[in-house]
Amino acid sequence: MEIHVDDAHKRIGLVRIHLEEDAGKSLHPEGKEGVETTRVDLNRAGVPLIEIVSEPDLRSGAEAYHYLTKLKQILVYLDVCDGNMEEGSLRCDANVSVRRAGAKEFGTKTEIKNLNSFRYVEKAIQFEIARQVGVVESGGRITQETLLWDSARGVAETMRSKEEAHDYRYFPEPDLLPLDLEPAWIESVRAELPELPDALRERLVAAHGIPEYDAEVLTETRSLAAYYEEAVAASGQPKLASNWIMTEVNAVRNKTGQPIETFPIRADRLGAMIGMIASGAISGKIAKQLFERMLTDEAPPAELVRRHGLAPIESEAELVALAREVIAANPGPAAEFRAGKEKTFAFLVGQAMKQSRGRAHPEKLQAALRSALGGEG
Repeated sequence: MEIHVDDAHKRIGLVRIHLEEDAGKSLHPEGKEGVETTRVDLNRAGVPLIEIVSEPDLRSGAEAYHYLTKLKQILVYLDVCDGNMEEGSLRCDANVSVRRAGAKEFGTKTEIKNLNSFRYVEKAIQFEIARQVGVVESGGRITQETLLWDSARGVAETMRSKEEAHDYRYFPEPDLLPLDLEPAWIESVRAELPELPDALRERLVAAHGIPEYDAEVLTETRSLAAYYEEAVAASGQPKLASNWIMTEVNAVRNKTGQPIETFPIRADRLGAMIGMIASGAISGKIAKQLFERMLTDEAPPAELVRRHGLAPIESEAELVALAREVIAANPGPAAEFRAGKEKTFAFLVGQAMKQSRGRAHPEKLQAALRSALGGEG
């Protein structure tokens, strides 16, 4: 896998990806006098697991964070899991070791468990690196052990001494036959894989001419990328669609916690609205008012514009009438402008735009104001 950290690309190797099943666990009630029972929890027994083991190519907590974030995105794209760490859909253990500069052999490693977020992984690794460096530099030796991360205190504490690999006593399972997968079958599965994040980002940049940053945001999930492409198809405006999704759409989603799949404004409706902006049918300011109405009203954007009087003021007579209303309501600033105080004109324009609720074209409105001020002068 390739990750991007601090403006540099780095490849992280994978040792293996293997399948296993969750086991039942024994519970030994503690703190209750006279209790001599063992309880067995089989709730997760038989649940299939995929364990992905990376090569020791990561050099910091930050690199681990980016690696895990990208790995999770790929797994979610492939519908392997939903990536929810709090519900146990994704777990992570981190092995950490240090070695002196120039040394070839890795040092003794420790394993950190109880990591239920990628940020905790980053913090735990940085903590353990600093601890091990301190031990080695003071002349001590690292003990191979399993540590538990205490997120509240920001420290990793010993859980148990760690067994060597041979202590796990691996042996073939006699009831499971070996799997011999045909290359043709593997290729057929490969051909059915969806477009993965890196390839999708590259395609969006090439096909729509949007910046790489935009593509990064828009490919957060497959559904969001599909939403963007549908909006582009409906509007013909790739960059404008990108801007609206990254700002207005994502702002609402972040506030409400909505996934894009249940967002109330469908991609084709958003595209229709964006098309209206591009054609000049509505202004950007009016579009924001329209967007708010579209969140709760499923009517087509054009119908909402008609229903709520959001169409732009095109008539020169209407613009002049609006200008005269503003001048009449602000005689002082109007007199100052006529007396040569040009700065006052900006105030009058602001009042006129406010009066028009953003429906007037700024340049046309300014022309109407100047005409009205001159005519009355």
